[in-house]
Amino acid sequence: MKIDEKIVSFIEEHHLLSCSLVYENKTYSFSAFYLFLEDTPRFIISSKEDTLHVKLLEQNPNVSGVIHLETKTIGKIQGLQYIGVIKKASDEEAREYLGRYPYASVLNPTYYRISIDYIKYTDNRLGFGTKLEFGEI
Repeated sequence: MKIDEKIVSFIEEHHLLSCSLVYENKTYSFSAFYLFLEDTPRFIISSKEDTLHVKLLEQNPNVSGVIHLETKTIGKIQGLQYIGVIKKASDEEAREYLGRYPYASVLNPTYYRISIDYIKYTDNRLGFGTKLEFGEI
């Protein structure tokens, strides 16, 4: 199944996602710069292994999150929600991430892949409440 080009275009116009996870019946969220790889589809992010979110992800790799445009104009609202699974990225994925964010190497981070299972994209420019979906929950 191919992702609608409107969704891909929106993702490629942005660079920061929010990601949430569940642990011990609580939720925790973090933000990360991302590289989007459309072919499978997935986000590549980086983080230090000693962060709380990485420690929690080792307990439960199921994540959800958002990417959105901040606007007060109702007719311009755009954003998406995603559901996926996060695991360590391959060396090739890490190199691709560094191609976009070369300064990340200074932090000596670990790279992660969020494999996307589901996306719901809202774009009010296409008509109030217009939603496009990809994948399954």
